Amino acid sequence: MAKVVSGIIAGFVFGILDVLLMVPIPINDKPIAMLASFINRFAIGFFIATINIPLPSWIKGLLIGLLLSLPDAIITKTYVPIIGVGAIGGLIIGFIIK
Repeated sequence: MAKVVSGIIAGFVFGILDVLLMVPIPINDKPIAMLASFINRFAIGFFIATINIPLPSWIKGLLIGLLLSLPDAIITKTYVPIIGVGAIGGLIIGFIIK
C-alpha cells in the first residue's frame, strides 16, 4: 500500500509542476493539453513508485520517464521539452523513491 500512496503523491506533484510550466506557453486548446500533460506526468510518477523492475531506482525513473514521454513528443513534434521534462522528472522521482 505504501508504494501506491507514494506513487499517487509523486504523480500528483509531478503533474501539477508540469501543468504550471505550461501556463505561460501559448497553446491551442490549452485546457485539453494541460489535462493530457497532467495525466502523462501522473502516470510517470505512479509507475516509478509501483513497478518492480530489477534496476537501480534512478535508471528505472529515467527509463519510465522517457518511454511515457515519447508518444506525446512524437504526436506534438515537440521533442526536447517533453522528453527532457519527462526524463528529468523521472530521474528525480527515481532518486526520491527508493
